[in-house]
Amino acid sequence: MTLALILFGLVVLLLTGLPIFAGLGLISIGLLIAIEGQITSLGDIVFGKLNIYLLVAVPLFAFMAHVMIRSKVVDDLYDTAHTLVRHLPGGLGVATVLSCTVFAAISGSSVATALTIGTSAIPQMKRFGYRLKETYGVVAAGGTLGILIPPSGPLILYGVVSETSIGALFIAGLLPGLLLALIFALFCMAQNARRDDIQREPRAGFREAMAALRRAFWALILPPLVLGGMYFGIFTATEAAGVGAFAALLIAALVYRNFGWRDLYEAGLETTKLTAMLFMILAAAAIFGHVLTIMGLPARLVNTVTDAGVGAYGFILAVMAVVFVLGMFLETIAIILVTTPIVLPVLDTLAIDPVWYGILLMINLELALITPPVGMNLFVIKGIALAPLADIIHGILPYVGLMLLGLAVVLIFPGLTLWLPKTMGYGL
Repeated sequence: MTLALILFGLVVLLLTGLPIFAGLGLISIGLLIAIEGQITSLGDIVFGKLNIYLLVAVPLFAFMAHVMIRSKVVDDLYDTAHTLVRHLPGGLGVATVLSCTVFAAISGSSVATALTIGTSAIPQMKRFGYRLKETYGVVAAGGTLGILIPPSGPLILYGVVSETSIGALFIAGLLPGLLLALIFALFCMAQNARRDDIQREPRAGFREAMAALRRAFWALILPPLVLGGMYFGIFTATEAAGVGAFAALLIAALVYRNFGWRDLYEAGLETTKLTAMLFMILAAAAIFGHVLTIMGLPARLVNTVTDAGVGAYGFILAVMAVVFVLGMFLETIAIILVTTPIVLPVLDTLAIDPVWYGILLMINLELALITPPVGMNLFVIKGIALAPLADIIHGILPYVGLMLLGLAVVLIFPGLTLWLPKTMGYGL
């Protein structure tokens, strides 16, 4: 009951529009004063959570994404995807999913992916006769891949809060991310297989396809460089972030040659803002987790689950249902930080792999980005297309079902998530 009241109070605070770090911090400090009568331990709690080498990856991956966005690499990326798959039924939809998949591995952000790819894809799909609702749906859903396909900001955040290997999480998210992308692409093809009113283009010849791939070569090389280096043990996740950021800077400055000092300043400024925001949220989350621990709430939850005889799958299903509901009202980062400290002790008791749970959580958080009333990607598409929100929601509904299907597949087959990390020697 105490835990439910705390969570209810926190949700109410966040729904008022209060920033996440402020809501978490206020309720945590209030509880700490009520329990201990002082807050002298705050400094040690915050320093202990932020003094982690892995957190260096956060600004580096963010900087890599901002550099690639500002150098307008997405134009070549989308044109190449269109050239390669334009002959397929729903070819532009498939190209949009393909572009979102690759750009997700560059940006690490779902909102950035939907915004950047949507700016190119929506006008093109309209021009070729695609239904507006269908267009909005595929862009919004494709954008969600940004938090599952590595490098992912929310995955880093979950890894830090849960003290789970970020390298293992990155590799674990790869196959489920590609599975969702494949499901989306097949749905686009099935939707348009029998339609004659969409302008279809001929298959690209070998020379045209090679020319398109050469144009997008530098955009396509970055994800394999970062992930391949981690997979083969050449560098750690933090080192991969440094390599990716440096490579992005070289590509923007020496290959595209449209990245000047002003762009460098803007990319650095945006990276600093994002990093400061995330670190403030982490600091507040550290205090929240400490308060829950000294109140003994996670231990009580473990005892409750154990006494009830709930198995691993029963517990996961219950948590996924709660996260799905929370996703309709809260932002993804808030959900990670509120639920993870509570769930972790139970995961340990029931021998549930935290990497597997982390990927299930990310897929569920992808759903949060496209479910009303506060799905962020819905408002991104509304801003790009200036379309009624009702039309966007109507277009996204089939993809909600498809993502629930993907979540079920990953839930039923844990090996889809854990096989790659095991081959890397993470000992899962």
